Amino acid sequence: MTQLVRVQNFFLSRDGFGSGEGQSLERPFGHANPADLASWAGATASWPNRTEPGGTRGLDDYFTRDFSNNIGAEIMGRNKFGPYRGPWTDHEWKGWWGDVPPFHTPVFVLTHHPRPTFALADTTFHFIDATPADALEQAKAAAGGRDVRIGGGVETVREFLDADLIDTMHVAVAPVDLGRGERLWNSAEELTDRFHLEVIPSPSGISHHIFWRR
Repeated sequence: MTQLVRVQNFFLSRDGFGSGEGQSLERPFGHANPADLASWAGATASWPNRTEPGGTRGLDDYFTRDFSNNIGAEIMGRNKFGPYRGPWTDHEWKGWWGDVPPFHTPVFVLTHHPRPTFALADTTFHFIDATPADALEQAKAAAGGRDVRIGGGVETVREFLDADLIDTMHVAVAPVDLGRGERLWNSAEELTDRFHLEVIPSPSGISHHIFWRR
């Protein structure tokens, strides 16, 4: 079976930004309100952190369920793991993801300052200084034949797009403008030289952009 390289449930603003300026420990999305980008997923019946019955069904719920479907490993940039830059000074801090991270697979964090591997529940974080191609080789080996998710942030997705290593993408575009920050595109049509694109609007106001290779 072919291993796919996928971007899945990647949040984006209407003007193309995946996060705002001024990322900090308290504000992972910088000046942007994360609820503006992600509330559609949290409202679904299949949201993994849901503590009460209910939630929406339909298209949004399908994509929430599909997030972990056949994923065997994830690659993320350092800024998705945490806000700190430069050499690691506190190995006791284990990232934004809590004691039970939502990945449930090996995760490869791209950084120029490697640190020791550690595990939280069923997620193991590896810190590697590698090119996109080399990182993908390691992730595919760890994925056990399943797909590899490119988790973000924006810079990491762009690096893998520039290296022509992504097979499919699902980008959830919210009806909000951020004005500044980390920008993935000016227009989704920029990628249609390499990908087919279908845009599916949801009653929640989200536009689900589906890309697959030509």
